[in-house]
Amino acid sequence: MCFGCTTPGGVSLRSDGSPGPQECPEKALEAMRILNLRVGDGATVDLDVNQSLTSPITLYDGPVESMLTNSLGPLPPVTRLYGRVWTGGPQVVVRYYEAHPPDGEPFPLCAVARLAHGQMQKKPESTPGTAILEFSRAGVYIVNSFR
Repeated sequence: MCFGCTTPGGVSLRSDGSPGPQECPEKALEAMRILNLRVGDGATVDLDVNQSLTSPITLYDGPVESMLTNSLGPLPPVTRLYGRVWTGGPQVVVRYYEAHPPDGEPFPLCAVARLAHGQMQKKPESTPGTAILEFSRAGVYIVNSFR
């Protein structure tokens, strides 16, 4: 473990390897205000477009491309969300930093993937740097900072 280390993206790591707090950039907050995306707005997302409708799925530390399966405010289904996965802690952490609507320009945002009842918890057979999850879909929620 590397408690207090910082990732290449400038995110500090907790003692369990999960990412620490991170502010949402002002440009993302502004873009979300313009699009009327509010904290707590949510939708469903395929966590990894390469593993849609697969069970179980394996996520890897690093970049991820996800896809909305239903609308999130003005963002239609098939909007791509780009972010990062951390598998170091007991729960997988997915933070999204950019949205690419199908017929529009990419823009910054702040969102997280979540599932209730501990379902973002990785399976025991997950190896370091990976997380095996039961489901390929999760909720995605707008946030104003990452905790």
